[in-house]
Amino acid sequence: MSLPEIVSRAQWRAAREELLVKEEAVARAREALNAERRRLPMVEVETEYVFEGGDGKAGLLDLFEGRRQLIVHHFVFAPEWETGCRTCSAFLDQIGHLAHLWARDTSFAAVSRAPYTTILPFKARMGWTVPWLSSYGNDFDRDFEATREHEGELVERSGVSCFLRDRDRVFHTYSAFDGGLDGLGSTASLLDLTALGRQEDRARVRYHDEYED
Repeated sequence: MSLPEIVSRAQWRAAREELLVKEEAVARAREALNAERRRLPMVEVETEYVFEGGDGKAGLLDLFEGRRQLIVHHFVFAPEWETGCRTCSAFLDQIGHLAHLWARDTSFAAVSRAPYTTILPFKARMGWTVPWLSSYGNDFDRDFEATREHEGELVERSGVSCFLRDRDRVFHTYSAFDGGLDGLGSTASLLDLTALGRQEDRARVRYHDEYED
């Protein structure tokens, strides 16, 4: 890669201000897109999926942990593999402290097709503490298009799916895959994918150990 041109401070300032106009236009467009995303219709999830995690068997409703929203990371980890996808691992490394999501009534979990007995040692190796469950034996990843059939073989792709809970009813609101995950990882970027958005009036930002339960 070639290095940037060397200029005076005044030239740099002029170029920076010109670029800032474009950055602000992109920011306005992004906020309009986020608002449109929040207006997407939703689909009720009627299938009773059974996952396996650290606390044993769990349904999709259990993954909410009592909160209003749920973000699921479709982590590519085939049943026959011993370690998970490197790209998915890099994505999960970027997820911050979950307390900031929890304070906005939103849970986060990773789900993979590998058996939980295979997931567990890899999770320990990576040092992750986020909830991670196995969908081995159910059609969760296929139903939400993280796993698809191509030329007679199952092909997995990294993604996120967002869900909204209304009492005991669960609704699918949004999904994104592959390049749609670029730039995600911060609390704000994840909340921008959800039906309720950032909920900035719900809880001011605090140290992660100062939020109320």
